[in-house]
Amino acid sequence: MSDDIDYDLTPEQWETLKSLRTPVSRLSGSRDFALERLVALGLATISENVPAMTPEGRKALIRGSFKLWDVAA
Repeated sequence: MSDDIDYDLTPEQWETLKSLRTPVSRLSGSRDFALERLVALGLATISENVPAMTPEGRKALIRGSFKLWDVAA
């Protein structure tokens, strides 16, 4: 049995998560809500006003989303 969770993120949340792969000083205001949701899910964190991806966020990004796989097919 796998303990992995398939996160049902919106495309904007996936884009925000992907953008956290590299250090950023600040995300655009339109992504604030997506970032808040990622933090609530434990996929991102904010330290000293700088967002970053958590290890769980990296796992989720590598696994991707089944919803996004359908778009790519």
